[in-house]
Amino acid sequence: MGIVKSFVQQLILSLLLVSACSAQQNICIDSTNQPEELSLALCPSAINKIAAGANIINFYNSQDTGRTWHHGTMSSSYGVWGDPCLLCDTAGNFYFIHLAISAGSWLDRMVCQKSTDGGKTWSDGSFAGLNPPKNQDKPGAAVDFSHSPYRNRIYLSWTQFDKYHSDKVTDSSHILFAYSADAGISWSKPVRLDNNGGDCHDSDNTVEGAVPCVGPSGEVYDSWGGPQGVVFKRSFDGGATWSAKEIKVADAIGGWDYEIGGIDRCDGMPVTACDISNGPHRGTVYVCWSDQRNGTDNTDVWLAKSFDKGQTWSKPQRINTDESGHEQFMHWFTVDPVTGYLYSLFYDRREHEGDTTDVYLAVSSDGGNSFRDFRINDKSFVPTSVDFFGDYIDVAAYNNLVRPMWMQLNNHQLKMFTAIINPGDLDWVLYQPAGPRTGNYSAEEVANNSSIWFRFNVVKKQKVNLSVIDMWGKTVYSIYSNREWDESSDKYSDDISCEYLLDVKKSGLKPGVYAYKLEKKAGNFYKWFLVY
Repeated sequence: MGIVKSFVQQLILSLLLVSACSAQQNICIDSTNQPEELSLALCPSAINKIAAGANIINFYNSQDTGRTWHHGTMSSSYGVWGDPCLLCDTAGNFYFIHLAISAGSWLDRMVCQKSTDGGKTWSDGSFAGLNPPKNQDKPGAAVDFSHSPYRNRIYLSWTQFDKYHSDKVTDSSHILFAYSADAGISWSKPVRLDNNGGDCHDSDNTVEGAVPCVGPSGEVYDSWGGPQGVVFKRSFDGGATWSAKEIKVADAIGGWDYEIGGIDRCDGMPVTACDISNGPHRGTVYVCWSDQRNGTDNTDVWLAKSFDKGQTWSKPQRINTDESGHEQFMHWFTVDPVTGYLYSLFYDRREHEGDTTDVYLAVSSDGGNSFRDFRINDKSFVPTSVDFFGDYIDVAAYNNLVRPMWMQLNNHQLKMFTAIINPGDLDWVLYQPAGPRTGNYSAEEVANNSSIWFRFNVVKKQKVNLSVIDMWGKTVYSIYSNREWDESSDKYSDDISCEYLLDVKKSGLKPGVYAYKLEKKAGNFYKWFLVY
């Protein structure tokens, strides 16, 4: 759990160097071109590399796990018209999938542009779904990380409108699906997934929001929202054929297009994900959405899961732990393919009245049986419905590297943020009375008390300093100053074992990310933890 001095110094320095819109544990990526509808991808073969996109033509790349960013604008002979969806395959190729507008034709296809240099430059691209005069909208995509014959195949699903916003009862919307088996060079002929279709209003009775995912043996899963609620289909042959009927996951009470104060429109469409880790929940399929089953002023984020490849589904479970009747909305969801941890990102108003908004991240380490959620934005904000806020945010995770991405609106200016926070590496501290403690304590025991241990060794007799610092490196709580540890301490091997139990309530630490900082002769050592 310790972090060496050079890494911590680099982390703190990078936080200090970001622009003025950054704050504790937040990095402002960009504020030009009113960025919204965000998507990002982590590179599994070079985890320092991240690529991202924002409406309508913005792309970003980071070569240092998201601490600094470079901005550019996408161009393609097929046109670029927003709804970015970012992916990365196991070979380190990034893919930027988006809508198109070209030669006077609006939303006429799905375009996929490829980067082989970490998101710095992009190809002209390929496309799927061209079918004039029909409109193609709202892509979702996934890469096959399995060791099946379909490894690295790219799966893409989206909504086709007979005519966007048409009021004709004869015009319909449908969910289409295609795949690329050659790293985005060409695409299969699209097939229709839905059985029932929807209208063309781009609202609750439209079938929309399809986000595919891949199982550990190459299974392809997809879900979407519409007049039938949240529905699901699956393929066991690389997307060539699909289950005949839609499988009902849950009702989306109030629909996927719901009203939120200060937001011009807000979507609760489902996100599908599967645990492909080697952990105990391998193969579990998850669908996450948000709806208003608890009332129009009490939107919540929900999760259903399946242990039989999507044939049957659990009862919806609320992800957000807030019970105050406040809003949680515009979620995203992912599963770390290495650890199997679940992450859901959403906007949250539990600490405020009115439209004042925060950003929360929920984490589950037990397959979605329970969640812990905590605020990750430094400054609250108040959106206004006169400004378009976008329809979605994103969170990506790989082997305990977690990067959320969201928008904030201040004075009619949109800014996009990420946070340098890795919950999988943190000790968790709950505000509960700590009982008597003797002997050694497991991580679970620590997690269920309002205090956290820090154990360290000193070689022979020496003086040490011990304090708690925030993510800026500022000392927020002093523990030991020039304290000498002597032979009266417990011994094992050639070292002297020392420990300190931090009482969170007594220390006055507010929710956030902190570290123990130990200064001794061998140098400075750090152990990060989270208070929430």
